[in-house]
Amino acid sequence: MPRFEISGSHRLRLLEESDAKELHALIDANRAYLARWMPWAQEQTAEQTLAFILATREQLAGNNGFQLALTDQQRIVGVLGFHSVDWVNRATSLGYWLAESAQGQGLVTEAVSALIDHALRGWQLNRVEIRAAVENLRSRAIPERLGFKQEGTLRQTMRLGDRYLDHVVYSMLASDWPR
Repeated sequence: MPRFEISGSHRLRLLEESDAKELHALIDANRAYLARWMPWAQEQTAEQTLAFILATREQLAGNNGFQLALTDQQRIVGVLGFHSVDWVNRATSLGYWLAESAQGQGLVTEAVSALIDHALRGWQLNRVEIRAAVENLRSRAIPERLGFKQEGTLRQTMRLGDRYLDHVVYSMLASDWPR
């Protein structure tokens, strides 16, 4: 597992079972914000948070990507990682979320950049995809800042409570990655 160092006191590290209580407290503190964009956030329990962490370990062991905690002075402030890896087509997609209080510092942009570099250079993949809700301007700003190409909009692709969200699809190809 490569190490991902980002600026200042911020680090990316694998999630551990011992993180379950802290991670769930962070989700709980940001529930209203996260639930605007992520279906799991509204009803996420402590047990589901632990199950997610255990699933991330299985994902890593299966060579199907990984999930990382984004920390600030060793406190978790967000999570990001690869949903899965399509080794045949040399492609992956990634997602991220950050506590509302930690936003606006460029942390996710820097962390996502490191993961893209790992996918395209380390794993030698050809394509990285990011999807974000049309109205989620903060999340959309990450791929736009990093030079991703906007490919289109998937209509009503995610169910969130009693409504459906449209998602914008962004991609970065290895041949376009400047870093």
